[in-house]
Amino acid sequence: MTLYRYSMWDGTQDVPELGADDILDNITDDLMNFGDLQHALRNLMQRGVRTPMGDRTQGLRDLLQRLRQQRRQQLDRFDLTSIFDDIRRKLDEIIQMERSTIDRRLQEVLGQPPADASGSSRVGEPSGGEPGSEQGSRQQASQGAEGGEQRGSERAGQPGGEGQQPPPEFAEMLRSIAQRKREFLDNLPPDVAGQVRELQKYEFMDPEAQARFNELLESLRKAMLETFFKDIYQQIANMTPEELARLKQMVKDLNQMLRDRLEGKQPDFEQFMQQYGDLFGDNPPRSLEELVAQMQHSIGQMQSLLDSLPPDLRQQLQDLLADKIGDPELQQELAELAQNLEFLYPMRDLRNQYPFRGDEELDLQAAMRLMEHMQTIDELERQIERTQYGGDIDDIDADKLEEILGPEARETLEQLRRFLEILEEAGYIRRRGQGWELTPRGTRKIGQRALAEIYARLKKESFGKHQVQESGRGGERTDSTKPYEFGDPFFLDIQKTIMNSMYREGPGTPVRLRPEDFEVSRTEYLTQTATVIMLDLSWSMALRGSFQAAKKVALALNNLISSQFQRDSLYIIGFSAYARELKPEELPYVRWDESVLGTNMHHALIIAQKLLAKHTVGTRQIIMISDGEPTAHLERGRSYFAYPPSPITIRETLKEVKRCTQKGITINTFMLDRNYYLKEFVNQVAKINKGRVFYTTPDKLGEYILVDYVAQKRKQIKG
Repeated sequence: MTLYRYSMWDGTQDVPELGADDILDNITDDLMNFGDLQHALRNLMQRGVRTPMGDRTQGLRDLLQRLRQQRRQQLDRFDLTSIFDDIRRKLDEIIQMERSTIDRRLQEVLGQPPADASGSSRVGEPSGGEPGSEQGSRQQASQGAEGGEQRGSERAGQPGGEGQQPPPEFAEMLRSIAQRKREFLDNLPPDVAGQVRELQKYEFMDPEAQARFNELLESLRKAMLETFFKDIYQQIANMTPEELARLKQMVKDLNQMLRDRLEGKQPDFEQFMQQYGDLFGDNPPRSLEELVAQMQHSIGQMQSLLDSLPPDLRQQLQDLLADKIGDPELQQELAELAQNLEFLYPMRDLRNQYPFRGDEELDLQAAMRLMEHMQTIDELERQIERTQYGGDIDDIDADKLEEILGPEARETLEQLRRFLEILEEAGYIRRRGQGWELTPRGTRKIGQRALAEIYARLKKESFGKHQVQESGRGGERTDSTKPYEFGDPFFLDIQKTIMNSMYREGPGTPVRLRPEDFEVSRTEYLTQTATVIMLDLSWSMALRGSFQAAKKVALALNNLISSQFQRDSLYIIGFSAYARELKPEELPYVRWDESVLGTNMHHALIIAQKLLAKHTVGTRQIIMISDGEPTAHLERGRSYFAYPPSPITIRETLKEVKRCTQKGITINTFMLDRNYYLKEFVNQVAKINKGRVFYTTPDKLGEYILVDYVAQKRKQIKG
């Protein structure tokens, strides 16, 4: 006895790989409903594939949902305005460090008491002196201190000799410098940008405070430069004047290329890269478009950061970054570059306003990285949405998707791409221009699957292949035999023929045969049938959910005839306001008529008679599938519609029914509704034609048609 053990899914279990038939099954219903293979494949990409086990693989919708969840998590996590808190905190630490150094210097050198807790000077009144004059005064004070009895230390916190007093001139000069510095620090603007701008003019007394302020300026310069050229700051941070001049020339030449493009000229990008390629790192752009795209992404990050800030902070950040390059000429060229890029290649898709609502703080560099992360999420979302609505799945950046959502997302994308490859390798679909089309093999496979589905239901309900009692001429051999009659296929059974002679003559040689000794194999008599399926394409078929079932039956019947009854003929006619013949390969793509009204059985019956006129032997029949009575007829080549049905329409349609009857064409009607007008009409059809009428439902439609077709195909004739 086989034992099975069940456990909770943990991701380690092996899942059988989906085959081409399983994937084709997943697109069949959409294809039958909408008649559009591209639409069916898009739905497959969107929702994933349902496996034979009943599970569903992830699709593009799941990836979109995860991306949007990732965006929400970032918005709920961070406080974008905290970048100013970080800069302000750094500035406060720098200013406080400078104040403490001033106080310690006065205390150590002059014995001056320190400033009060607020940092304001307790030495005299503000003098309003210019900070630009501090350097000379400080040098004089330092020189005086070095030449006096007590030498002052150049660094704050290093006391001079104990018990020694500085000269009065030196003490007064140092007191004046300290007073002006305190006054300068006290009068700094309240906003961060203003403080940074003013401190650039200030000479720090504390070297460490000066170094930390320079670091802050470098971070602002880096943010400003990388707004245009990603990762270029590391290459130009320590440029010589000659190298800086080369950078400015590069930006000028780039602006000239953009102006040339604006004037319709073809810029020489290869020459540009030969001259400046080393400035763009290990992976330089291969075209002007690629370089522009890189710059746009960088500029878009800064613009998104600015757009996501409140208006007052947005202006502060713009002021904070202004003029931080350190070279007015380079600053002007970069400003022109930004204008050219926006004019030639607008960045509407790369600028977004993000409503951050979290409380986690971050600095300016982290904020720029966060903008890059959010921009990548937006770009991936656009790529997936384009793929969902007709784009190529190869347009989705798998590397960025893995970077944002992890390796499982990449596996999902590769699996979806593999689904199309599996269908193509199996020969079910093929490329046609920018899209896909079903191959004849794919159409046959859909018909086979529809036929198998219908027969599976027949078997469950104890129908299946019906037993027959008679056999006859012209078909497949059976296991039984019969005496030969004139006209029988001469499938001679040698053993039974010789035994018949021996029963008559007795054993011995030679064996003498007479005509009555001959025995032949029985055969099944197969009637040759020409069938027309009249398929209602009116909008009510789709409205009531009947259209998909009717198309599946037509495909199944076509597959049955082509595979088992090759001598038979099948024609398909679609009708709504007008009727037209449909080729079997068109069936998967057929849609109901949305723009016109009418159920024109009259026109369909006219075409059906013309098609069946090609066949003069065997059975000729029409299988009509509809959910409503005729509401249109053909008159002088035009369709006339009326609802409720006009007497003229009913009369003209019944005339064609009579003509079919006179020609020996049987009409079997499968009606998918039971309203009064419909019953009255089909009863008249049955009365005139003596065909059968089946009132059925979409899920039973195929069973009735195929049972009827097979039952009428094969009869046994006694020998």
